[in-house]
Amino acid sequence: MQRVTALLVAGLVAAVLSLLSEQCWADGGGLSLAERVIWAVNAGGEAHVDVHGIHFRKDPLEGKVGKASDYGVRLPILRSSPEDQILYQTERYNEDTFGYDIPIREEGDYILVLKYAEVYFAQSQQKVFDVRLNGHVVVKDLDIFDRVGHSTAHDEIIPFTIRRGKLSVHGEVSTFNGKLAVEFVKGYYDNPKVCALYVMKGTLEDVPKLQPHPGLEKHEEEEEEEEEGEVGEEGGKKKVPTGSKNRVQSGPRTPNPYAADNSSLMFPILVAFGVFIPTLFCLCRL
Repeated sequence: MQRVTALLVAGLVAAVLSLLSEQCWADGGGLSLAERVIWAVNAGGEAHVDVHGIHFRKDPLEGKVGKASDYGVRLPILRSSPEDQILYQTERYNEDTFGYDIPIREEGDYILVLKYAEVYFAQSQQKVFDVRLNGHVVVKDLDIFDRVGHSTAHDEIIPFTIRRGKLSVHGEVSTFNGKLAVEFVKGYYDNPKVCALYVMKGTLEDVPKLQPHPGLEKHEEEEEEEEEGEVGEEGGKKKVPTGSKNRVQSGPRTPNPYAADNSSLMFPILVAFGVFIPTLFCLCRL
């Protein structure tokens, strides 16, 4: 009896481990980063293998939609490794909305990574556009220069899930028919674009991070501090005045002319009163 019980327990444990193993592999566990990537393209450029072993295909839209540009090859790209600068130096843009169709056959948790660098405009509000995923707006009013500045790598990372024929992204759900449509939506400011993109199985923790950007990190910390606000006497938060954000002091504070000592202005007034009162007294006696 004990032997039968032991065999049953062993069989049950083996079944559980098998199920856990299958789920782990289905979610990308046990695979290298490159093996988790199911689709990758170097937009506007040639095929490339990055430092993580991800194989980026040559742009399939070449000669079909939009225009390819290698304007950025003359510029070094901050936050990117030297070997992978090309992923941010080339791009595809279009004068209208355009995109890529990505086939996905398995259910699971996925990550869409969009790679960008602004290599042309030198100020914000020059190129602003949205990104849609199967009709869902997943990136709103993307202004690359405003996010990170000029010739600096920036990744937009969008997690999504496919379960039982449904696509879930940013709290929205829609029917999924096996094709992921990534669209770059034409806005009021110039043309939408993308430098490179890929889809991988996994979670946010599995996505490789860009190199640190000291100036950007400091800016983000300042934003977090301002959002927290100052604590008032009653424990409330004081509103940060508009315009104080990113304000830089340049040189010493300018003296307030209205706060100057006005005692020198009183002397002639006193003298005038001293002359006027005796004169008035004399006139009254006449």
